Amino acid sequence: MQKIPSPSHTHSRRQFLRQGTALTAATLAFPYVGNVLGANDRIQVACIGVGGKGSSDTDDAARCGGTIVGLCDVDLNSLGKKAEKFPGARRYRDFRKMLEEMGSSIDAVTISTPDHVHGVAAAMAMKMGKHVYCQKPLTQTVYEARMLRKLAHDGKLATQMGNQGSAGTGLRRAVEVIQSGVIGKVTELHVWSNRPIWPQGLARPAGSDPVPANLDWDLWLGPAKFRPYKKDTYAPFAWRGWTDFGTGALGDMACHTVNMPFRALKLGYPTRVVAELTSEMFPETYAKTSRLRFEFPEREGLPPLKFWWYDGSPGDKDLAPIRPYPDLTKEVVSLQGNLPASGCLLVGDKGKLFSPDDYGSKFFLMVGNEKGYTPGDTHEAARSVPESIPRSPGHNEEWFRMMRDGTPAYSNFDIAAYLTEIILLGCIAVRVGEGKVMDWDGPNMRSTNLPAAAQFVKRENRRGWNY
Repeated sequence: MQKIPSPSHTHSRRQFLRQGTALTAATLAFPYVGNVLGANDRIQVACIGVGGKGSSDTDDAARCGGTIVGLCDVDLNSLGKKAEKFPGARRYRDFRKMLEEMGSSIDAVTISTPDHVHGVAAAMAMKMGKHVYCQKPLTQTVYEARMLRKLAHDGKLATQMGNQGSAGTGLRRAVEVIQSGVIGKVTELHVWSNRPIWPQGLARPAGSDPVPANLDWDLWLGPAKFRPYKKDTYAPFAWRGWTDFGTGALGDMACHTVNMPFRALKLGYPTRVVAELTSEMFPETYAKTSRLRFEFPEREGLPPLKFWWYDGSPGDKDLAPIRPYPDLTKEVVSLQGNLPASGCLLVGDKGKLFSPDDYGSKFFLMVGNEKGYTPGDTHEAARSVPESIPRSPGHNEEWFRMMRDGTPAYSNFDIAAYLTEIILLGCIAVRVGEGKVMDWDGPNMRSTNLPAAAQFVKRENRRGWNY
C-alpha cells in the first residue's frame, strides 16, 4: 500500500491543530474505512509485544481469523514462547525492522508494549497503511493521541483500542440510561481506582545491573531517554509508575473506568484540570495516591460538569488512598457492605448511577426520593429506555469486522484517542504540581496559564525513533 505522509512533514502545526479541532466536532461520528477486506480474505497480522497482555492479544487476533505472520518482542523468552504456538510467523526483536522487511505482507498490526512505545509503533504502522489494534492507554502523550487520531482519519483505517469493557452490554446499557435522562442533568462525576499495584512514588535507584541475556534493553527503551538497566525496577512490569515509560494509575485504568461516563456525558475537552491533592511527589514517578479535578463546560445541551478522579492502592501499608467523601458514597457502602476498591458514581439532579467495577459492566440506580440503589436492569425507571446502541460481537471481533466491512469498532481511534487525550491531561496536571490550576485549550493542546505544561504534551524521542 502507498505510504501515508506524516502530519509533521506535510502540515504546519496550525493546520495539524485545525484538523484536530474539526475532528473534535465529529468525535462520535463513525469513520469511513477504505480498502475493506472481504469476508473470505486472509488478514495477515503482525504482533508487536507478545508477552503478558500481548500474548492474549496475539491469540485473540488468530481466534478472530487473522493469520499471524510476524511476531516481535524485545524479550527472547516471550518471543520464543509465542513462536511455539505460531511457528510459521517470522520473528523479530525490533518492530521497525519487521515493518520495513515485511511491509506488503502485513495487513494489520497489534501493539501490546509498554505505554511509551505505543505512539511510535502505531504511527509507523499507520503511515504504511496498516490497520491497528493498540492496547490502552492509546498513547503516552497528548500529541501522540492527536496524531494517531489524524492518521486513522486520513488513512481511513480500521482501529481499536484495547479497553475491552467497551464491548460490554452493561456499559452500553448504562450509556443509554444516562442519556435518556433517568438521573437528570449530571453535574458531578466521581471515579476511583485501586491502582497502583506496581511501585511508584519513589526515586530512581543509583547504579546499574547486568542486562539479562534474553532482554534487548536498548530496544525496550525505544523512544525514551537512555538510562541504565536496574533489575526489577522497570521491566517487565514495574514500568507503569515511571513518567518516562508509563502513565500511572490514571493512564492505566481510566481508559476502562471513565469509558462509560465519557461516552454517556459527551465530555469533550475540559477547560480546567488541577491535581488537588497528592502524596509525596518524586521527579520521575507518579504519586502513590492523588485526587484530580477536571472541569467541563456546557456541551450539546448538557450542563457544566466537574469530574473527580481518585487513585491509590487500599493495600498500601504506608498511606491510606484518597477516596470520595463518605457522605457522597454512604448509599454505595450500604449497598456493597463497604466502599469497593474501584467504582464510578454519577450525580444528577434527579438521581445517581453507581457502577462497582472497572468496566461499567454492572450499574445501580437511585432515583428521586429513594434511599438506596437498585440494579439498573430491574429498576422501573430504566425499563422503558429503548435500546439504541448496537450490541457487540466481541471487542476483538469488532476490529476484524471493521477491517472486513467497515462497521466501526466502538473504541476506534476517533473515539479512543479523544478519551486518551482527556485522561493524559490529568497526568500533565500531576507533573505540573499539586494545587496548580491548569487552564486548558483543548483544540490547540496548550495550557493558557501554565507554560510549564508544554514540556509534557509531546516527548522528544531518541534519535532513530521519530514519528
